[in-house]
Amino acid sequence: MRILVTGGAGFIASHIVDQLVSDNHDVCILDNLSTGKIENVNSSARFFEVDIRNEKIIDIFESFNPEIVIHHAAQISVAHSVIDSLQDESININGTINILECCKKTNVKKIIYASSAAVYGYPEAIPVKEDAKLLPLSPYGISKLTPEFYIQVYSNLYNFEYTIFRYSNAYGERQDPQGEGGVISIFLDRILSNQEVIIHGDGTQTRDFIYVKDIVSANIAALKNGDNCIMNISSQTEITITELFETICKILKNDKFASYMDQRIGDIKYSSLSNQYAGSVLGWSNKYNLYEGLVETIKYYQNTSIK
Repeated sequence: MRILVTGGAGFIASHIVDQLVSDNHDVCILDNLSTGKIENVNSSARFFEVDIRNEKIIDIFESFNPEIVIHHAAQISVAHSVIDSLQDESININGTINILECCKKTNVKKIIYASSAAVYGYPEAIPVKEDAKLLPLSPYGISKLTPEFYIQVYSNLYNFEYTIFRYSNAYGERQDPQGEGGVISIFLDRILSNQEVIIHGDGTQTRDFIYVKDIVSANIAALKNGDNCIMNISSQTEITITELFETICKILKNDKFASYMDQRIGDIKYSSLSNQYAGSVLGWSNKYNLYEGLVETIKYYQNTSIK
């Protein structure tokens, strides 16, 4: 199939591209390299350095004529969304509308959209199911949720399918510890460079971590299944941040201690997403438990200079 991937030089989408190429799909990448890295770009894919808000991307759509669009390009920093909500909205909402307009004009059959657990806000029950209240706590959460509605409306108006994924906390190879890096990449960066590790709060807050290769397999499954569905992609397993830190140190055989600081405003105490719906619709389940995923991730960072 001809598949266009936005954000394909980034952490998650570059892994998706690698699998698509391995499966002999014809892949085209759109990425402005604002956070993505050229070294992540698969050499067998067509690559265009372009912003998703650029009206000229219609020329790429018309030339490549994709059957499916996998949309991961986004402004991903919660903190930046608070500082510059207009830019956050411009990229995540207006950028998505521009992609949808291109899908409409070129008769794309399906769009797969990377949303986020940030659309839920404070959970009323754990694990969070897809029908939970949608009460984002940040501009970022709003800017990831709003495109979900646009996608559904465009799907109804212009007759193409969609799958919307709400990811829990992703981790794995190629995740950048800088900026809005995930806590795992940040911990590894600091431990391996012998810097102080800081935990915000008392460390009892929980998160649900999903390994990047499990996210990839969900996206591959959605190429043929999950039409017009919204689903969580998660491990559905809670771990405290202190336990996470201790597990990483155990794998590294490192006796480092963490420092604790005040909890950040807006941080959720407990978080875990139900993945049962994805299992029933896609036949998907996460293949890596946290320990296995951490071992693979640590191998990567030990052999790669984290900058």
